[in-house]
Amino acid sequence: MTDLTPLATDVLHLARAKGLKIATAESCTGGLIGATLTEIAGSSDVVDRGFITYSNDAKMEMLGVTPKTLDTHGAVSEQVAAQMAQGALDRSNAQITVSVTGIAGPGGSDFKPEGRVCFGLAQDGYATATQTVEFGPLGRAHVRRATVETALTWLQERLKR
Repeated sequence: MTDLTPLATDVLHLARAKGLKIATAESCTGGLIGATLTEIAGSSDVVDRGFITYSNDAKMEMLGVTPKTLDTHGAVSEQVAAQMAQGALDRSNAQITVSVTGIAGPGGSDFKPEGRVCFGLAQDGYATATQTVEFGPLGRAHVRRATVETALTWLQERLKR
């Protein structure tokens, strides 16, 4: 596995250069995206906060995900990822947020297999974007790490605009 410090450092540098604060909304990673960013000294001027919303109740209470969206699409869906990202934007002092919800494993189903992760990205002045990545049954630790890397890479790409 590669070290994510250079990627996280670049995300912080890019956000800092644009005067933006970052917030995270995490389910399957349990705060690992925020932890990766805050591992770097000086990150407090860029990282506003992180929401760890592992349960559906937490997603609803902390981020405003609607019961209807959860009932209709399930927690592992782009619709929920979008509401998580937007909720983090609305409930923080950040101008850009990333969200993740998925099935790190073990387990899953034919409908929602192990390794499926849905991502959301919300930023002031932009439409909320989503994507789904099928990492496959790599094992829990590898799916979570790949999720952190993907989220940070997506933030990096957006911040380079």
